[in-house]
Amino acid sequence: MKTFKAKSVILGRKKGDKPDVRPCFISLFNANDPHKTGEAPFHVLDFDEVHKIVIKQLDVSYLLPGNDIVINNLESVSVRVDGPHLFVSGKQK
Repeated sequence: MKTFKAKSVILGRKKGDKPDVRPCFISLFNANDPHKTGEAPFHVLDFDEVHKIVIKQLDVSYLLPGNDIVINNLESVSVRVDGPHLFVSGKQK
């Protein structure tokens, strides 16, 4: 498990042609609502073959236009890969 200090993250999927798994990313930001400000992420985590993302004990926002998930008000975020599953947890204010 890796833990990062970040104020917010965006989770999204990339295009992929495999039916059961997809590439996805987690972008880390120093500000809340980065999709509104246009701020660039300070770090991007890329994953090639993910079947499911499990988000534990965090309040999230689902952005319908881009199918992305935003998690704001973070102190830290932790990411763990277990086979084709990606687990995201953290501390929120």
